[in-house]
Amino acid sequence: MIDQQTIGKILDASNIVDVVGDFVTLKKRGVNYIGSCPFHNEKTPSFTVSPSKGICKCFGCGAGGNSVNFIMELENMSYPEALKYLARKYNIPIEEKELSEEEKDQKSKNESLRIITDFAGKYFNESLLKSDEGTAIGLSYFKERGINHEIINKFQLGYCPNSGSAFTDTALKNGYKEDLLIEIGLSKKGHSLFDFFKGRVIFPIHNLSGHVIAFGGRTLQTSKKIAKYFNSPESPLYHKSDVLYGIFQAKRAITSTDKCFLVEGYTDVTSLHQAGIENVVASSGTALTSGQIRLIKRFTDNITILYDGDAAGIKAALKGIDLVLEQGLNVRVVLLPEGEDPDSFARSQSQTSLMEYLNSQETDFIHFKSELLLKDANNDPVKRADATRSIVDSISKVPDTFLRNEYVRTTALIMKIGEDVLNNEVRKRIHKQIEKANHQQFNIAPSEPSIPQKTVKNKDLDKFGKDYFQIFEESLLKYLIRYSNNNLDIENDLHELETKTVAQYIFDELMIDEINFTNEIFADIFLIAFEQHRKTGSINQQFFINHSDPHISKVSSDIIASKHELSILYEKQNIIVEQESQKLSELIPNVIINYKSRSLSKLSKDLEIEIRSLSEENNMNDIIECMTKLAKVRSAIKQMSKLTNRIIP
Repeated sequence: MIDQQTIGKILDASNIVDVVGDFVTLKKRGVNYIGSCPFHNEKTPSFTVSPSKGICKCFGCGAGGNSVNFIMELENMSYPEALKYLARKYNIPIEEKELSEEEKDQKSKNESLRIITDFAGKYFNESLLKSDEGTAIGLSYFKERGINHEIINKFQLGYCPNSGSAFTDTALKNGYKEDLLIEIGLSKKGHSLFDFFKGRVIFPIHNLSGHVIAFGGRTLQTSKKIAKYFNSPESPLYHKSDVLYGIFQAKRAITSTDKCFLVEGYTDVTSLHQAGIENVVASSGTALTSGQIRLIKRFTDNITILYDGDAAGIKAALKGIDLVLEQGLNVRVVLLPEGEDPDSFARSQSQTSLMEYLNSQETDFIHFKSELLLKDANNDPVKRADATRSIVDSISKVPDTFLRNEYVRTTALIMKIGEDVLNNEVRKRIHKQIEKANHQQFNIAPSEPSIPQKTVKNKDLDKFGKDYFQIFEESLLKYLIRYSNNNLDIENDLHELETKTVAQYIFDELMIDEINFTNEIFADIFLIAFEQHRKTGSINQQFFINHSDPHISKVSSDIIASKHELSILYEKQNIIVEQESQKLSELIPNVIINYKSRSLSKLSKDLEIEIRSLSEENNMNDIIECMTKLAKVRSAIKQMSKLTNRIIP
């Protein structure tokens, strides 16, 4: 357990801009910072960081919170794990006693697996550098490929002994569980337990924060019957479609150069790093995925893909281009000389000649694709038409309208065809993509003539499908926590102005009518705020942001992160906040009246349903009682309708 005093030190030291900036490229916008959300794919950056409040918030997917919440969600950590991560970042010591076997068993599986992979990474690295077998076999292999000690240490390269179970035996002796070693893919069970990577050089795979989460192992045997590479299986820590090899070592260089080189293999990355090109990552031998591209997009919008110059490389390039375009990034391509891959080519060139080649051969996807396809078409009109269709397919995947138009103009010049014709074809393909997406997500069939049907609307939902009660409750909590001590001039029953604080007014209005929040976590926050106000006479905003319950902390941060204040559309947020605070005497009563109105409307419907049910049972006494209640509710609804100047449904 981490004591509260240490937790306080960690929270005080954690700079939200600094913490988020390790994972997201942020740009200053007014008093806040903005970047692309790391939790979902978005075309327009909406992930906003408020240094004054110490919170972040995405107005697209809703993710956010304080520094601890951010690390928990992004790195899939528990609350204690996230605190330890921040403590390490800010060099805050945490004294913890040696865990007993019982306490080890109580640790979360993710934390246990992460401890095992970190242990394995250190073991393999020490085996490479310090054991006789490791230096004779593993280290010799890396030296033959020109990999120096600096790169070995930088990527924590290693070697797994060929004895069969040397690593597994060591791990078991150190108290690591057999079932977890098997689950993470380090050990396998045959006649006995053995090392999965035995006799292989090891390439540890790190996550964004530098933890080892998986491994790639290359055999040093020449037999074609043995797989050249073994990779860790999918696990709670490792989802290969969302991971890039070298991203931890490359992220700062990608940000500073605003560009990412994308290659295929582990040695491609290490050789390029050694050649001085550090803004490079690899898809680890798997087909490029949308998740991997979104990971790059956190740091840059510009990708240059390096491909082998053979037929397989060209085919992969064509497929990868469309995938990158779909994610809204700018893609360029470099085809290496035939027979070369990034690893061999980097080792055969000086840093200067390597950079000169990459800069001179780098081309945008339009010229790359058109040159490639037209080379086969010659003067065949059918093949030229097919080439044009293929290019149009790629252009249609570009989400940015202006960039799409520029690509159309370029294609029109290269293919010698009218822009209008190309634009029409692009629009047709975009329409088909939308229909396909609707069909997949909502099971909506492609548009065709159909008989109009009456749409049934849930009047307790807004146009986005959100529950009205939750919307009002969230608004009330925002006003309560942010403006608890602000004064309101409220008209009482005698039509006289009466001054109350925001907290007093909200507590009075809701508790007099015995209205309880419908959302459980909102209700908890409301009661905590009530108790704090009752004891101290005020409500501390930071108390909720840094609450020891991560759920309350997360939800409170979301509520406090007003969309208006943190809006990416405006730079002068302080003016907007000032305007909001000046209108509290109008805004808060309006929310309360509407909230009460909705509550009355729901009660009315519930009573009507109950009366119909009682009528079937012919229970007259209960029917009369419910009808009396219903009459009172309807009378109250009429009064509310006068206040709101609208008909309450």
